[in-house]
Amino acid sequence: MSDPQNTPQHPDTLQGAPSPEEIEAAQFANEADALTAAQAEVAALQARNAELSDQFLRAQADVQNARRRADEEVSKGRKFAIESFAESLLPVLDSLEAGLALPGATAEQLREGTEATLRQLKSALERNKVIEIAPPAGARFDPHQHQAISVVPAPGQEPNTIANVLQKGYTIAERVLRPALVTVSAPN
Repeated sequence: MSDPQNTPQHPDTLQGAPSPEEIEAAQFANEADALTAAQAEVAALQARNAELSDQFLRAQADVQNARRRADEEVSKGRKFAIESFAESLLPVLDSLEAGLALPGATAEQLREGTEATLRQLKSALERNKVIEIAPPAGARFDPHQHQAISVVPAPGQEPNTIANVLQKGYTIAERVLRPALVTVSAPN
């Protein structure tokens, strides 16, 4: 027979070692803790998702409101853009009506009134960025601002320069409203 003291013992049977039931209970407890932690993380992620979804919906509503307000401003801008221009022309209209209302006006008085009214009109146009295009004779022809009606011989003048202005042109805010009608000098 063998000596019980000399017989090696199985490691599970060592004193103080956990039993299989204890190991299984510890594994179950670890899994339960992991499940609880995962459920808490899922709940936190769901709350964050709901918060982000709410922020997104609010931001989307803000963008739609801003777009609507911008569209309204553009619509009002188009509708009332001419308002200041019309206001600046009203004194010109008043002057013309006052001149026509004088029953016994002399030709000299009518001329003076017409010249004053023309100055008012030019001033009103300039305040609204309507600038005349009236190039001097000899200026270089610019197809962006001038429209050539004909080519004429112009001795002593460089070719392709303005010989005469038939009708002034106008720009509005540096954009051609109407080109100046001109005759252009012919090549020699």
